[in-house]
Amino acid sequence: MITTIGRASDMLFLFKKALGKNGKVFAANSEMTSTLLKADKYVITPQIANESYIDFLLDYCIKNDIHALISWHNLDLAVLSKNKKRFEENNIRILISDEQTIKTCNDKWLTHQFLLSIGLKQPKTYLDKELVRRDLQANLISFPLILKPLLGSASFGLFQIDDFDELDILYRRIQKIILKSVFNYKTIAAENRCIIMQEKLNGTEYGLDILNDLKGNYVTVVAKKKLKVNVNTQAAQIVDSKHFEEVAKTLSSNLKHIGNLDVDCFLTNSGDIYVIDLNCRFGGQYVFSHLAGANFPKQIVDWLLGLPTSSENIEVEIGVRGIKENPPTARF
Repeated sequence: MITTIGRASDMLFLFKKALGKNGKVFAANSEMTSTLLKADKYVITPQIANESYIDFLLDYCIKNDIHALISWHNLDLAVLSKNKKRFEENNIRILISDEQTIKTCNDKWLTHQFLLSIGLKQPKTYLDKELVRRDLQANLISFPLILKPLLGSASFGLFQIDDFDELDILYRRIQKIILKSVFNYKTIAAENRCIIMQEKLNGTEYGLDILNDLKGNYVTVVAKKKLKVNVNTQAAQIVDSKHFEEVAKTLSSNLKHIGNLDVDCFLTNSGDIYVIDLNCRFGGQYVFSHLAGANFPKQIVDWLLGLPTSSENIEVEIGVRGIKENPPTARF
């Protein structure tokens, strides 16, 4: 079952194809979407923050003989990770990472602190607006800056600011956006500590798909150069991953994540790699890895069936370019 699937029809199709005749793909969401209709069977669930959400999912899985569950949504991951034991006690594999790993990836301040702690380069990052103001006035940091919610995904609430007026105006605007959204759910403490502020990096943006096995061991990384970004990655080119392998293995060994880790990073003009964002799940950019020959859904299904890692599922063709405007993604 894929929970909180939203409109992620591409991942639904990939898992259906990976399973073939070995099973069915169920889909769940808290509201009706066209993607649900493309599953073998679907269900409308309570909202993620609803106290009945986990009981509902568990009961549905038991009644429908569902043995594995994966999610597409950051807030869903946070809730499911706290309840992995309940599902596993009922012979249902939760194909997501542990609670602390999910928390580290979901909370951008914790992500920043974690990345620093394992020696990966980071842009200057702040949680205190007045400290940002003081450092700007002291020329310790300069505009433009990037502001984004502490919790969020897919460039939700992200703005570039170029002066002090925008710092105040857009900061207040992002606060309002957060408080009216699903991402106000368990946002850390007060309204004045729910926004991350970072220096803007100059360089080329890349995306990484870092695959770990179901025990959290490193398997491979697929790297892609982002050619067009509009909220999500719209066009990308697969590149040689050797330059990113050290970063990938460092993330893998320290996070011990399960399955795919979706990573955004910058390669600066000086050749340094700065990791910007971690999503402990499949992200929208995975389709470019798949287009180039990877098949992580098939590999995950194989692991569930007790089969070994296959090179056919993890190797890609370097240089493949893809564009995503309307599914399916196509080479160009």
